[in-house]
Amino acid sequence: MNVPKSVLLVCLGNICRSPSAEAVLRQKITQKNLDIVLDSAGTAGYHIGEKPDNRAITVGEKLGYDLSQLRARQIQWEDFYRFDIIFAMDKNNFNDLQKLQKKAQDFHLNQPIGTLLAFDTVDVADPYYGNLDDFRQMFVQIQKTADNWISIWQNNNQNLTKL
Repeated sequence: MNVPKSVLLVCLGNICRSPSAEAVLRQKITQKNLDIVLDSAGTAGYHIGEKPDNRAITVGEKLGYDLSQLRARQIQWEDFYRFDIIFAMDKNNFNDLQKLQKKAQDFHLNQPIGTLLAFDTVDVADPYYGNLDDFRQMFVQIQKTADNWISIWQNNNQNLTKL
């Protein structure tokens, strides 16, 4: 898989997992000098315009990530054409995204569509009803998975430049 030009991270409400993953990936791609447009969204519109959960902001700050400028939004079908990769943070959101992706394809049959992928091989647990430890565990998983994706992108990109 080549380095994507754009990545969208999606969870349910866009106030815990996906904005945290956006902040982590943003810092890591900046450190690696990768040119990737990032955004995050929710499958539901519960928190449109709101800042991320204060616990995500607090834990993120302690780990060196800035979530303070992010605002929740709901995914739109157009996002499937704007982003090369759309990462779902769990199976439920993946299933919801598949349905929305199908609708997007029905409207624009001949346009290329972004690739829908699971962010990790296991669900990123939603810490919304948990405590700070749940948010810390979420960040640990996101950091590890973000490192894995960046490694995949960089290694495949290096292999392509050698051809």
